[in-house]
Amino acid sequence: MKKPSILVVDDDASLRELITLRLEANGFRVETADSGEAALAQLAVSRPDAVLTDMQMSGMDGMALFNAIRARDPALPVIVLTAHGTIPDAVAATQQGLFGYLTKPYDAATLIDLLKRATRLAPGASDGGDESWHSEIITASPVMEALLAEAKLAAQSEASLLIQGESGTGKELLARAIHHASPRSKKPFVAINCGAIPAELLESELFGHVKGAFTGATRDHPGLFQSAQGGTVFLDEIGDMPIPLQVKLLRVLQEGEVRPVGATETRAVNVRILSATHRNLEEAIAAGEFREDLYYRLNVVNLTLPPLRERREDIPLLAQHFLAALTEKYGRRIRGFAPDALDMLTAADWPGNIRQLNNVLEQCVALCTTSTIPDSLVARALRDKPAEIQPLAEARAAFEREYLINLLKLTRGQVSEVARLAGRNRTEVYRLLQRHGLTPALFKDRDEAG
Repeated sequence: MKKPSILVVDDDASLRELITLRLEANGFRVETADSGEAALAQLAVSRPDAVLTDMQMSGMDGMALFNAIRARDPALPVIVLTAHGTIPDAVAATQQGLFGYLTKPYDAATLIDLLKRATRLAPGASDGGDESWHSEIITASPVMEALLAEAKLAAQSEASLLIQGESGTGKELLARAIHHASPRSKKPFVAINCGAIPAELLESELFGHVKGAFTGATRDHPGLFQSAQGGTVFLDEIGDMPIPLQVKLLRVLQEGEVRPVGATETRAVNVRILSATHRNLEEAIAAGEFREDLYYRLNVVNLTLPPLRERREDIPLLAQHFLAALTEKYGRRIRGFAPDALDMLTAADWPGNIRQLNNVLEQCVALCTTSTIPDSLVARALRDKPAEIQPLAEARAAFEREYLINLLKLTRGQVSEVARLAGRNRTEVYRLLQRHGLTPALFKDRDEAG
């Protein structure tokens, strides 16, 4: 088996020699360079499996070398050896794609482990064929296979990652797969849909709160970032996050600390952030609905999931997969699909993507009276589109407005009573009323109003 190759860059000859001896004793093939400039010249001739560089060197330093390598070959893993004074630079660089860093004096075993993980990413390197990290993603599509290869590479770094794609394409499944393929796989994976939780509660859910921070806060709540310590936080529908919370999330990314609601001190968190959206965030930035600085922090690595109509070869596989799960769920004995039924599924447009396919098959299984699903049942399920479903944020806003109107009617416009019944303080209720354009005076008795 070919030995993995490492390019060691250090302007100290004795340290280069020491590192070379240690790496060769652990099965690596080592090349060396005495400066960043020499390393770039060497990289133009041959590509190692990973680069190990000192941070502080005369001439081009480790960060400048990393940036130059990233511009030429972003898939080449770079590891930096750094003194304590330059740790902040190294931490910031990991968010830009640096594979890892070690502080001096470094632990030899930790260095070897880090290099082994880095070199497993090299073209042709084998991990024993273990593909269990994406076992939930059913595909035979070349487009998806290329995406998964890119996702596996991205999983090994600490860079923030943004997953884009239409609703129903499986963005959370891909995020979970990336977590399983990452060095954080033994730690928690915590997911939250930023559009599914009212803005007033989202901050507490993300960052936690202390006892007494607001009405109903009867005990400390750690929040998702602290609950995911050492692991991965997945922020689904990040495009729906309110601007004030975007500012606080940016601070978490920059400083690695959260401040629970009502707390006077910050708390350190060590998490990797994956995010996803079906929205065009560049358009949201132009509309003033998303912060540009946060976008660039989250979008270090970008993966785009193709819609189902662009991976039609996967439709029969997914259909059989869902059929097996649904027949078990409903206790039915359905062996498969009539040929025309499968052709019909494969040819459909699927605006709702994989989620819609699953819903159509659930309807077919529930209504099927034969051992195979006929084309007539598939045609009916595709034709009988469900009632128009509002986006969650719109549905929540509509419910919130109707709820407030009912309370205002019940209390004849008495805001203090509305606050009591809703379990919220008056300031918050006034803010909600203003958001929905509701005027309490309009709900007072006419005699009283006149």
